[in-house]
Order: sequence, then C-alpha cells, then structure tokens
Amino acid sequence: MTVNVEYINPFLMASSRIIKEMCFVEAKIGKPYIKEPIFLDNTIIIIIGFTGKIKGQVLIAFEHDIACDIASKMIMMPVTEMDDFAKSAISELGNMILGNAATIFSTQGISMDITPPTVGTGSMAFTHAQATNICIPLEYDNNKKIEINIAIKGV
Repeated sequence: MTVNVEYINPFLMASSRIIKEMCFVEAKIGKPYIKEPIFLDNTIIIIIGFTGKIKGQVLIAFEHDIACDIASKMIMMPVTEMDDFAKSAISELGNMILGNAATIFSTQGISMDITPPTVGTGSMAFTHAQATNICIPLEYDNNKKIEINIAIKGV
C-alpha cells in the first residue's frame, strides 16, 4: 500500500514547527521508512488518533532520556524521570503537533478531529489494520532522535 506524501507532509511540518517553538531546537527530518510499530522497554510513546476525511493514528516515540530532554526543554527545568508532570508536558507536545497538523490539513480542505493524547511506556507492539506505519525520524542536538510514526487508514 502506498501513502500519498501530501498526507504525510502536514505531520512533518507541524512536528518540526512545534518542536522548534516549544523546545527551542531545530529538528532535522530524516528519511521516511516503513516500520513495524514495535517499541522496546526504554520507550515512551504519545498516541493520538485522528478521524475525518483521513483516519489513522500517530505514535510519537522517544527513548526515555530523549523524553526527559524534551520535557526539560519544554518546562525549562531539568527532568530526570518521567513523572506525571513530565508526561503531561510531552502529551501536550503531541497535542500541539496534531492540532497544528489538523490546521494545515484544514487549509487544504481536509477536515480532521484528533483524540486526546495517551502516553504509553515500556515494550509495546501495535497492529494497524489496513494501514502502513511510516516512521519519520526527527534528529536534533547531534543524534538525539524522536520518531514520528504515522499510520493512515485506506489512503
């Protein structure tokens, strides 16, 4: 199944814009690839679904130390553990990214609603019925990586 790049680019534009605005870092967009949505113990994932003209979900995955770094940058205080406050910060980052993507889609005449973010930690595997998971790495500060996983149903 192929995915129209026009449906991926708004997520990438929103991700790099919000990370720059909220975390004060320039994230370089890496090469997209197809990935099984399987995550290891050291992973924190923000899960946000979307529905409307296009349907699917986005999984924003961080290794634990990267999630702490992002939360630190957002709240401008050191974060060494993903406590409730830090999880709330990265959840809001996901919310802002998807909200911004929805705004970009709306300028193209594509309506979209998003679900509230859910945070998952530890080993997880997902199955996307009728969707291919496209992973786009965002790199910042010399090899720190955030994975944006996008699965769009039936496109």
